[in-house]
Amino acid sequence: MEFFRISRDIPFMRHALVLNIISFLTFAAAVFFIATRGLHLSIEFTGGTVMEVEYNHPADINKTREAVESLGFGEVQVQKFGTSRDVLIRLPVRGEMKQGEVSARTFEALCSAEQGTVRNKSYTTPQGEQVSRMACVKGVEAAADGVVGAAPPAGGASPSGSVTGGASMTASTEEPLKLSRTEFIGPAVGSELARDGALALLFTVVGIMLYLAMRFEWKFSVAGIIANLHDVIIILGFFAFFQWEFSLPVLAAILAVLGYSVNESVVIFDRIREVFRKYRKLSTPQVIDNAITSTISRTVITHGSTQIMVLSMLIFGGPTLFYFALALTIGILFGIYSSIFVAAGIAMWLGVQREDLIKGGPTKTEDPNDPNAGAVV
Repeated sequence: MEFFRISRDIPFMRHALVLNIISFLTFAAAVFFIATRGLHLSIEFTGGTVMEVEYNHPADINKTREAVESLGFGEVQVQKFGTSRDVLIRLPVRGEMKQGEVSARTFEALCSAEQGTVRNKSYTTPQGEQVSRMACVKGVEAAADGVVGAAPPAGGASPSGSVTGGASMTASTEEPLKLSRTEFIGPAVGSELARDGALALLFTVVGIMLYLAMRFEWKFSVAGIIANLHDVIIILGFFAFFQWEFSLPVLAAILAVLGYSVNESVVIFDRIREVFRKYRKLSTPQVIDNAITSTISRTVITHGSTQIMVLSMLIFGGPTLFYFALALTIGILFGIYSSIFVAAGIAMWLGVQREDLIKGGPTKTEDPNDPNAGAVV
């Protein structure tokens, strides 16, 4: 399948030097911003509090996010998970405040947003254990003072319930939301995640380099890994300059960009090898120009369809998917550029030749001036 066919090769390598200089300056700027401004790490890396809240109705995620952000705790993450009534909240570490107090204030703000009041609910489990937890009670004005609890039925099949602290549960009260889980992520766990993420990135890069070296030639391996690192550093540079939050989904997007970008490089490298076999009289720049030109239609189809999908996540995915889709968008755009001008350009500067890719055997020769020869997708 192809959108168009180009009969004459586009001289990409004629501008390789200028574009490689621009790439180097962009790369250096990204490294500078990473070193001076640093990354704005999420609580997965820095530590914080994770809360799971269950509503008795489909959760209004925007209302929940506004209630949490009104507390001024900094960068918070609010997202749905599981059913439509479950919400996951991530809160950063507050040095001047204990994490228990952070979760209590957050739950109180969520309860107030539902016109409820936080009370301490005590009840007896079917196993006879006394359990106490925070409860958001709505309709407390209909509750009687004191602690009132019905005796459990025979066999203890159902727990008895009461609300202490000035009010008790009655038939007219309800819980608009429940606190399902509260968990504290310490800085040590966050640093471990950061280390594991860096190792995953390193192993991916090494694996790609070994694959390119075995399938093609070491010059292509070096060119491909430099192009991939170019994409990664550019993404990190954007996140450092704008201080966008760097979270685990963003790290996953970077790993995805590595695989996506190397796929484009492999397609171009494979076409370069085919052209070297097909046309013996062409110079290396001419071979690379022919290979890139012949894959343009495929590049437009592949990257265009992928970018449409990523943009839909960026626009309609909400805050949960925004930075993930943003990192993918940057990576895809720069991945096209790096595969054509960085990877292919560096391979040319390293002096890749026909002899590096063709290891003996009969070869098919064609006249490069043949009108039937040229770029075919």
